[in-house]
Amino acid sequence: MKLYAITAVLFLFIDAVMLSLVMKPLFTRHIGDAMRDSPMMAPAALFYLAYVAGLVFLVAAPALRDAVPERAALQGAVLGAMAYGTYEFTSMSIMKNWSWTMVATDTIWGAVLTGFSAWAGVMIMMRLQG
Repeated sequence: MKLYAITAVLFLFIDAVMLSLVMKPLFTRHIGDAMRDSPMMAPAALFYLAYVAGLVFLVAAPALRDAVPERAALQGAVLGAMAYGTYEFTSMSIMKNWSWTMVATDTIWGAVLTGFSAWAGVMIMMRLQG
């Protein structure tokens, strides 16, 4: 539970900064009319809770058990690229005004954010346990 809480706080804080500084202006520039004035918090919360749970279960907890934070970083990055890429490439294939800049930026961000959050969560837990 501690690993989940630590990873979730890291993930949410870092993503909130990126969403406000980079992603919102990028998406507004390309699909502004299709965006809500403010996001619906319930679906966003459900995504974040479930995504971090999957990240901890599939990546961070096994890496912590084996004391290999580097593996958490790599596997987290792969998971992030797959998850964010699924959204982006699907959207690119069916939505008007979607751009390759949005696809690349968000897919890379998903890899970096997920990999870093998994790695940092494992590192913090190892220090707390040691």
